[in-house]
Amino acid sequence: MTIYALSSGPGISGIAVIRVSGENSKKILSVLTEKPFPKKRVATLKKIKNNINNEIIDEGIVIWFPEPDTYTGEDMVEFHVHGSKAVIDELQNVLSKFEGCRLAEPGEFTKLAFQNNKINLLKAESIGDLIAAETELQRKQALRIMSGHSSKKFNIWREELIKILAEIEAKIDFPEEDISAEISKEIKLNVEKIKKQIQKTLDDNKTGEIIREGFKIAIIGPPNVGKSSLLNYLSKREAAIVSEKAGTTRDVIEVHLDLGGIPVIISDTAGIRDSNDEIEARGAKLAMRRAEDADLNIILLDPKNLDFKGFFNDNLAYKSIIVVNKSDLGIEDLNNIDKKNEPIVISIKLDNNVEKLIETIKTKLKNQFLQTENILITRSRHRQHLYECYEQLNSFLEKKENDEFDKAAEDLRLSIRHLGKIVGRVDVEEILGSIFENFCIGK
Repeated sequence: MTIYALSSGPGISGIAVIRVSGENSKKILSVLTEKPFPKKRVATLKKIKNNINNEIIDEGIVIWFPEPDTYTGEDMVEFHVHGSKAVIDELQNVLSKFEGCRLAEPGEFTKLAFQNNKINLLKAESIGDLIAAETELQRKQALRIMSGHSSKKFNIWREELIKILAEIEAKIDFPEEDISAEISKEIKLNVEKIKKQIQKTLDDNKTGEIIREGFKIAIIGPPNVGKSSLLNYLSKREAAIVSEKAGTTRDVIEVHLDLGGIPVIISDTAGIRDSNDEIEARGAKLAMRRAEDADLNIILLDPKNLDFKGFFNDNLAYKSIIVVNKSDLGIEDLNNIDKKNEPIVISIKLDNNVEKLIETIKTKLKNQFLQTENILITRSRHRQHLYECYEQLNSFLEKKENDEFDKAAEDLRLSIRHLGKIVGRVDVEEILGSIFENFCIGK
């Protein structure tokens, strides 16, 4: 099977790249271009022709990548042509006419790379994350995972557990070969060490997932204090309706932003106050739920209402910034506000001190979540498998090894399997290999 697809972005462009991968790649390149056949990995200017009517499709650059040292592990060709719709459509139409050649499915080139052992699952996922990255922080995280930062650590744990399992398997298969109490104690100490490392990795505030998806920031406060105006200021567009009438915002409005390289999802919520209006009351409840779920809250007040205690849950104070808007109207007294939560005084109307608020938001997020670059987990899939691995190690350590070797071995097998699922490696033959390597079988 041979696949092809437009690998550059859609729309009119100076250059478009059409990628071909599979067993017929060399034949396709030979048929569509004149002799001589281009040298491998050398950009070569060629006339690209329609092999049915012999008409020239375009004149562009072709690059020949012979297997196995390619992105997919298969023979590959890249056609660099002019990025007009007419050229792209005609070239893809010609490619579709070759036997066994079809349009690639989404992500199929990367899928082939994984299937042909060119990359592991973590790298495959990080490639997708890098393509989707909108901020500097997301770009750096994706590149770090692509470089093998996470997979190296997961594989180290996995290999260490495989060695331990090999010793236990040897005891099961060769019961006459006793494992000394000292070795048994060492096994448990090694498993305990790995378990603690995994626990530390799991206790990361889900920073990797948050960076990938964006930090959740909720703007909450009484009606008509400027919540929608603040959202519009930060997003540099009119994302929310601004009105002097209280209660204009009834639902949650979300905006995805790049805040100095940090990905954030800012929510403008309904004003929180006691109300007999059913819809307004529902909006207030929704606002409080959004505040509970947020990574950071901006409590927005104005000079007319500086008392936030009545509507704000004190349990959320640790992840909140208090902001007093409309300083242009004059602020007489800030004594009602707890000094531990010293407010930032701004005027959105006059663009006064708003940049200080933005810097405070960035600092608070960095202090709370970005103190380390040693992030291993970036998706819920990784976290779930790592948690299951941790639970299996717990179960192993609770076993009495002298009486429950079989059960203990199964715990380790399952823990290894969960680690293997993270990187895309599940191979029982590795356990057998470790046994033969470390024990004298044929005595």
